[in-house]
Amino acid sequence: MTTPDLDAVELEILRNQLESVAEEMGEVLVRGAFSPNITERRDCSTALFDAGGRLVAQAEHIPVHLGAMPETVDAVRDEDPRPGDVFILNDPFEGGTHLPDVTLVSPVAPAGEIVGYAVSRAHHADVGGMAPGSMPAGARDIHQEGVRIPPLRLVADEERREDVWALLAANVRSPAERRADLQAQVAANDRGADRVAELLADHGDRLLAAFDAVRKYSRNRVEAELREIPDGTYTATDVMEGDGVTDADIPIEVTVTVDGAHLDVDFAGTAPQVDGNVNAPLSVAKSAVYYVVRCVTDPDVPPNQGCYDPVSVHAPPGSLLNPKPPAAVVGGNVETSQRVTDVVFRALADAAPERVPAAGQGTMNNLVVGGPSFSYYETIGGGMGATSEADGPSGIQVGMTNTLNTPVEALEAAYPLRVAEYSLRDGSGGDGRHRGGDGLIRELTVETDATVSLLTERRRHAPWGLAGGADGATGRNYVDGTEVGAKVTRDVEAGTTVRVETPGGGGYGDVNEDDDS
Repeated sequence: MTTPDLDAVELEILRNQLESVAEEMGEVLVRGAFSPNITERRDCSTALFDAGGRLVAQAEHIPVHLGAMPETVDAVRDEDPRPGDVFILNDPFEGGTHLPDVTLVSPVAPAGEIVGYAVSRAHHADVGGMAPGSMPAGARDIHQEGVRIPPLRLVADEERREDVWALLAANVRSPAERRADLQAQVAANDRGADRVAELLADHGDRLLAAFDAVRKYSRNRVEAELREIPDGTYTATDVMEGDGVTDADIPIEVTVTVDGAHLDVDFAGTAPQVDGNVNAPLSVAKSAVYYVVRCVTDPDVPPNQGCYDPVSVHAPPGSLLNPKPPAAVVGGNVETSQRVTDVVFRALADAAPERVPAAGQGTMNNLVVGGPSFSYYETIGGGMGATSEADGPSGIQVGMTNTLNTPVEALEAAYPLRVAEYSLRDGSGGDGRHRGGDGLIRELTVETDATVSLLTERRRHAPWGLAGGADGATGRNYVDGTEVGAKVTRDVEAGTTVRVETPGGGGYGDVNEDDDS
């Protein structure tokens, strides 16, 4: 079959229509879900893929979700998907990221032949495991982190698999909430399939041609940007602050090679996989690299597989960034991904300092408070690093997360918690010609006996400044006024206070230099 040629105007119209489908899927998911984690924080992502499993369009949601989705779709395609199916998956060793991120993949087949896939991923506030919230600081293998789901049909031939729904509900602490959130994901995927069917009816083969054309367009634009970065080999090293089992620093090393329109990122020299839960599947490491590439090229390039085609990523098998099962990984997705972002930025700062910010807070400041019947999960914003042109914003999500906060009113209405303080941490951003953004202070009072888990970073090693700018302040964690480590899980009594002071961003440039110097 001859592929129709699309002119620039038609391509732009079709690209925007496809991206609007992904965005509408996200709105259906957010509006239809039950848990505040999705409805308020919007810890979810949606996307469209072609029949070959290549990303065509995505809603601009969570970077760590979206860069890893292609491997999820590949895992489902290996299971012979059929029209009318909806697959569920969270296994990090079969296309997932960490167990709380549950992905649903639906074949799109308006005329009985699969032309693509509608995909939604959402962070579920509890998926079982040894601690409420399924993010235990001391997990030593993946079985302690929750129920592990290989690619399974949640819906088969448009009929719900009630046995699978029941199995999942039996292994989590809040089954009604999980059912509601999963149903919202099914609805989001259904909406995506319906909208693609409408576009196919309107445009026919020209829509399928657009699947390829939008990827080629994005690849060409990213390649053009990469050619502006000086060729060469650039290296950097950073560390993780322990793995939840020990506090020893864990090195991450990267070598970035720029060769014309191609970028090769190699993590040889990174530590072997560890006993604790900061191991990150290779799909997560790729997500972090892709995010950096988007930032240092042109963030306005349409996000699809074409953005990533000029980039190759390698990590030794059995290493921190390519672990073998049954490694614990729940912290790798949320914390190690942030450090991968930092270390790749740092390497590229030697190549194109004007394109790279100083280090942001470098952590998601994961806070989980839960009990037998509830689970509150929050990632807390902090300071973003300054750039060559501007100060860093304060009190925002940085790097691989793009969630909102949970509003105080929603938090207190949904959980046995009270917010004692929520404020900017004045002066925590690094000084410089452009200042780093300030972190936040979030203090809660727990009003029932519960389990508290903290998975955080940058408590010992400060976010670095760039081009003579000062480092940002390190973060601090407190339980009942006593400072605790970066990664901790403990049972607490009613009335306990939990306080998180998040890191500031690094400054950019010598404070004594003018912008024009």
